[in-house]
Amino acid sequence: MMRRASLLTAVATAAVCAALFVAMPATQAARSVLLVEPAEAEAQLARAARESRLAQARAARLTRASEAATEAATRTATEAAALAARIQQAEADIEVARARYTIVRGKRAALTARLAEKQEPTARLAAALQTAARRPLALSALQPGSLKEVVYVRAVLDSAVPQIRARTAGLRAELDRGRALESDAARALASLKDSETALRQRRSELAALENRQRLASRNARGAALREAERALALAEEARDLDGLVARLDDVAALRRELAALPGPVLRPANLATARPSAPEPAPAPSASTPPPRDFQLPVDGRTLRGFGAKRESGLASTGLELAPVAGAQVVAPARGRVAFAGPYRGFGRIVIIEHAGGWTSLVTGLARVDLAVGETVIGGSPMGVADGGEAPVTFELRRDGKPVNPLQFLR
Repeated sequence: MMRRASLLTAVATAAVCAALFVAMPATQAARSVLLVEPAEAEAQLARAARESRLAQARAARLTRASEAATEAATRTATEAAALAARIQQAEADIEVARARYTIVRGKRAALTARLAEKQEPTARLAAALQTAARRPLALSALQPGSLKEVVYVRAVLDSAVPQIRARTAGLRAELDRGRALESDAARALASLKDSETALRQRRSELAALENRQRLASRNARGAALREAERALALAEEARDLDGLVARLDDVAALRRELAALPGPVLRPANLATARPSAPEPAPAPSASTPPPRDFQLPVDGRTLRGFGAKRESGLASTGLELAPVAGAQVVAPARGRVAFAGPYRGFGRIVIIEHAGGWTSLVTGLARVDLAVGETVIGGSPMGVADGGEAPVTFELRRDGKPVNPLQFLR
């Protein structure tokens, strides 16, 4: 009798715990989390985890390069690129935490629904059995009716005990899984909070470093301002973005040809004995030089449209369209020289970078641009932040002015 009473008490306790779990409200921190769509959570978790590993590897490589650099300018640029990679790693970690929290919430909702189905019959059974357990057997024998009925009731209870024990064990297992899911959700929220704290700290460090860079380059702003004015004049003359890229490519080709011209010939000491010699022809700049194959995506985000995909206008896409979060860090795809940086009609703020061998990269959809025309950047240098609104970040790579698929030249 005592064993059955303890078993019935366990049933009632499990039913009460199930009711509390079903009615458990979400915490304030959970309500403040910006969740992703449940259908995209698994894909976003895998993508963000991969981007976090890649960003961590880039940050480690750039940190080693900055420590080995001897020139102050190279060291500062590499440090900024390493900080930008750390920022992208923190952004990817935030997406990982959000995706994990979304997955845990989905599992917890399914478990809550199952417990809700089991709650009502279990609670009724627990109430009835507790009432029967509190009634002594001798009192049952004194009630009207035959002893045969009492024995029959006792046999029914004894046969029901194994079923009650099995169902109670399953309910306890469900509650244990619920507590485990609550722990997973708490860890995901803690990871999200840590990643957001690291992101704010690294953005502050990058802002301080960029401020030092601006102070150090204040004396050289005259030439940069003149180049920026020429770039703006070309933008005003160009009818569309393709025309602007073509004009900038022509200017870059002219600059390479002038740089390839031979320098002045020194006057020989003895003109009488000096034999005229034809100057060696300078190697012509090759526009077919293969790219350095160290291009990287300028921002982490979901791919909206690939290269060659049809747009709403019916034209094929000439680049990649990415959907990052608002304020995501945007970095330079590779080493090069900034040919244009600023707003351009219909495309928001854009950056055009000239690379070696006649290659050009174009990034549009920026909310802020932190580069100046004429500035030399390395792969991973911070360019600004993404808008994150309806306008996606577009990344185009061009060779001799013709768009190519950037995915073929990523590291």
